[in-house]
Amino acid sequence: MLKAESLWRFFGDFAAIRNVSFDVGPGECVALLGSNGAGKTTLLKMLAGLSTPQKGALSLPAAAHRGYVGHGLGLYEDLSAIENLKFWSGLYGGSDSAPGEWLDRAGLSHVAHSPVRQFSRGMRQRVALGRAFQHRPQLLLLDEPFTGLDQPSVELLQAVLRESIHDGAAVVLSSHQIPEAMTLATRVLRLDRGQLV
Repeated sequence: MLKAESLWRFFGDFAAIRNVSFDVGPGECVALLGSNGAGKTTLLKMLAGLSTPQKGALSLPAAAHRGYVGHGLGLYEDLSAIENLKFWSGLYGGSDSAPGEWLDRAGLSHVAHSPVRQFSRGMRQRVALGRAFQHRPQLLLLDEPFTGLDQPSVELLQAVLRESIHDGAAVVLSSHQIPEAMTLATRVLRLDRGQLV
């Protein structure tokens, strides 16, 4: 599903990612571990197509849809929950029913038409997860997805990730919450100063 070959990423003279190579197959969940500053976010942004490697090659099937959840939730604060999800669903060519189905599952149907600026952090995170999951991507890239989640959101995320893995999606997630990550991971990669160790 994804193959990274000798990836490098520089910020000035500093190599944030150094000669990183790995692959992820369908139905695999790779936990990306490492201390702050190890390069996890930089690597995930390259995998998501938000930045490009300066050396090396990244390949994935041309038709593969990616879902990405980073530190910023990527929501429009003045739009309602349903409007946010419909906007993203339209970009990905998703079904008209997907946003409503996600909000039902996330326990947010009662606030579907409320602006997300009124939501708690946990509620916003559940909407943001819908942005990533509702078009059923084959590759999921999640940067610290458990951070700041309330318990219902943790349980929702774990359930949806298990279903995605069972359905053959490939998952790469970084996390400082090791127990939550390890309940899902089929493999672990550890980064240290931009290198796999």
